[in-house]
Order: sequence, then structure tokens, then C-alpha cells
Amino acid sequence: MTFKTIKRFKLELDEPDDAVYASGEIVSGQVVLELNRETKVHSMKVIGRGVATAHWLEDHSVGMNAVYNDYTSKITYFRKRQHLIRDNGELTLLPAGRHEFPFSFQLPDETLVTSFEGKHGSVRYWVKVKLHRPWATVRKIKKEFTVIEAIDINTPALLAPQAGSKDKMARVWYHNFGQVSITAKIDRKGYTPGEVIPVFAEFDNATSRCVVPKAYITQTQTFLARGTMKQKQAVVATLSGDVVGAQRRETWHGRAIKIPPVGPSILQCRIIKVEYMLRVCVDVPGTSKLCLELPLVMGTIPLHPFGSRTSSVSSQYSVNLEWLRMAIPEQPEPPPDYSSVVTDEEAEQNTMAHRPEEDLSGIMEHPLRAFVQEFRFRPPPVYCEVDPNPQPLNMRRRCMTC
Repeated sequence: MTFKTIKRFKLELDEPDDAVYASGEIVSGQVVLELNRETKVHSMKVIGRGVATAHWLEDHSVGMNAVYNDYTSKITYFRKRQHLIRDNGELTLLPAGRHEFPFSFQLPDETLVTSFEGKHGSVRYWVKVKLHRPWATVRKIKKEFTVIEAIDINTPALLAPQAGSKDKMARVWYHNFGQVSITAKIDRKGYTPGEVIPVFAEFDNATSRCVVPKAYITQTQTFLARGTMKQKQAVVATLSGDVVGAQRRETWHGRAIKIPPVGPSILQCRIIKVEYMLRVCVDVPGTSKLCLELPLVMGTIPLHPFGSRTSSVSSQYSVNLEWLRMAIPEQPEPPPDYSSVVTDEEAEQNTMAHRPEEDLSGIMEHPLRAFVQEFRFRPPPVYCEVDPNPQPLNMRRRCMTC
């Protein structure tokens, strides 16, 4: 009766499987090799790598012939190699039993891109071990780990308020129904998942029809390869307001929209970007909707009310496996398709590059290997829906952006 030479071949990292690493940190562990009998080995090495990849195929069929264009781009952020058993021209004889080979390597000091899994690309970090033996196939083990690019929202650019206004003439064919306008403002640009964004907005409905104000948080994943762009867009949170009657005005005094457990923004990668937007919209029956966009940045280091800081990345985040699976918390109603949020003009502009897929599968279908943080900030203040200092009805209110 014969039995296998290798009883156990395992790669173990010193940190738990849900650990989070940052640039400049040490990744360490050991390779465990258990042998049933004395074995000759050529070499064994461990390799650490970090790679961003964008890839998709496009079908350009002509008649009965299908022609596929392959779009691929790749960026290697680091490649480390360490010999556990060096190949010096002679075989190494290992006795039967358990053998442990420790290893360690340092991640680059420059900023690394956050781990990410998307429909058309990914940012992955891993450790791989290769065992070479004479007259035997190469044995390989691979283990991925998560890297986080720290985004501190406590910076002037991300603490700056975001505001704007937009209006349009509602018309069907050649008949005008009047003008509808939106003015909106949020306290800052940078937020972290789990926070509530208080939305201050004014909807002026000068049309002869009722309109419905709404707000959405959208995520846009952009992939670049061979000078071509591919996008995937989805709505991740919604907020619906009350109907605004004809010739009426409605004001939101800090209506709350909660950010679900999404991954942080990715802004520093040349081939993959993940961006967020708050869209404040008005649905006008019979015509295209009016939308005002306010950019958002999803950070990893939450707001510090008292200015206290810590440089320890591990103290800022903890990883929860449910969050890594991007389990959206229960909501009263599911978020709408992205197509129901964009205007007709915006949809036409999007199709000039590549038409985005209009579902949530890009977020839900793969575990987004990105950070999940503990909520270490104070809850936002309670915002009253009643204006304590109302203005006379015959006085038009000032623009909120002034």
C-alpha cells in the first residue's frame, strides 16, 4: 500500500483572515509542510503580489461571424520574493515529520489601492508558495489578504459643504407646464459608511402638475483598458419625499439618508475608479426628471468631533464578514434601477462611451474585499422638520447657495 509523500502543505498568516493591512506594514506568516517520509526538494519560495486588473470582452458580430474584442489592462503595485529553500544546484533532503518555514515582507510605503472586486476588474493582494520537487508537479498555495487605502475625511477638501441649484422648464411636446427648480446642500463632501447624511433642500414647483422629490446615493465603477471605458452604475440608498402640489414649495430641513455598508472611494488607480454621488431629483409626470448632483467621497477614517487622531490603521477599522459580503440592511423598499434616476439627457451622454449595466449585481455578486470600519463617531444631531423661524408666505426665500 502506497501513501502520499506530503501529508500537509499549508500557508498561514500571523494575522487573522479578516485582518486589514496598509502601506508600509509587514505581512508575515509561515509555511507548514508535513511529510510522511524523507523527501528531496529542489526549492520552495514565497511570493507576495498586489495587482489591479481591468478586463472585459465585447462582441462585434458581423453577419454569422462573431468577433470579440478583448480589453485588458493591468498594474502591478508590488512583487516580493523570498526563498525558503534555495535552489543552489543540489537537492535538499527533508526528513519525515513537520517542518515550519517562517517568512515576512514589507508592503511598499507609497499609497496602495484598496482591495476591490468588481464585474469588470479587481484589485487583489496575495501570498503564493511554490514547492518544487524532482519528478513531481509543482505544488502551489495561494492566500489573499485585504489592503486598505486610508481616506481621512478630516481634511479641508472633504469637510467643505456641497451645494448647488438647478431648474428646468417642464414641457410635453410644445406645451409648457411651468418651471421646477431644486436647491440643495449637505454639510460636507466626505462621509463614512453607516453615517447619516442630512439633506437640506428646497423644491419650487411652479408647474401645473404635482411633483415628487427624491434623493439617491449612487455608486459608479469605472474600468479603463486600451483607451476605452466601461462603467457599472447602481443606486445604493434612496430617500423619498412628500408630493409637492402645483404652484407649491417644499423644504427639507435635514432629511436623513443613511449610507449602507459600501466600500470606500477608489480615486488613485489609473484603471479602476469607484465614485459616489448624491442625486437630489424631482419626478415630473409626463417629462424627464430634474436632478442635481452633489459629489461624495466614502472615507475610511471617520469624523473626529474633538480633533483627536490616531495613526494606527488597525485601531480605525475592523472587518466584519457580513459587511464584506455587502449585505445591505433591510429597507422599507428596494432601491430603484439606475435608469430611473438619470435624466434622458444624461442617459444619452452615457451611451456615447459604453452603456452601463443598470442593476445592483456589481455590488452584490462578489464579496467586496474592502474595509469595514467600526462606527467611532458621535451620532448626528436630531434635525427638526419644522422651521423655528418661518418666513412670511409672500416672501420668497433666499437661495441656499448664497
